[in-house]
Amino acid sequence: MEHDLGDTADSIEVLPLTPDRWPLFEDLFGKQGACYGCWCTHFRLRPAVRRENDRERNKDVIRNRVETGPPPGLLAISGGQAIGWMQLGPRADIPEWNNAGRVSAPLLQEDAGDPRIWAISCFFIRARSRGKGLSHVLVAGGVAAAREAGARYLEACPMDQSKDSRSIGLFVGSTRVFEKAGFKTVATRKIGRPLMRLVLD
Repeated sequence: MEHDLGDTADSIEVLPLTPDRWPLFEDLFGKQGACYGCWCTHFRLRPAVRRENDRERNKDVIRNRVETGPPPGLLAISGGQAIGWMQLGPRADIPEWNNAGRVSAPLLQEDAGDPRIWAISCFFIRARSRGKGLSHVLVAGGVAAAREAGARYLEACPMDQSKDSRSIGLFVGSTRVFEKAGFKTVATRKIGRPLMRLVLD
């Protein structure tokens, strides 16, 4: 799947994170593991485990997940380098996203384990590629991948706005990106953090 990133001449491929693409993911996240060593495990691990883990343990968690499969998300690749990442898959794959106390909690308890209800939970974009519309490209790729996998709904719990486009809070994505992709708000448990859904079938 190829996209053109607006005003740039870069050709972007959006591809699943398979084991052979691990080096691209590792390079994107860097030595620190992005977002204070998270390695995109925030919604995968219980808070107590997260507090005990360091970035190397988190890296091991996500690497094992990638090697086990199926792919836990999509990479945006340009010029042989990963420039963006989006975590994508069934809600059950990210158990902490389903906690009743979270703004991302499912509408119905049974939705948490429904393999046809997917979620986009995290983004990480290389600093030089931010502010260029790459999130839109990744979401479009996610919609296509979820539909191809037979998902019924694709959900997200983004942030309405931020004064700083580089805000770490935006790892959940921006509401306007999902609105443009056709997602609709289905619940608001906290102002500025809507639970959004796109109906795929």
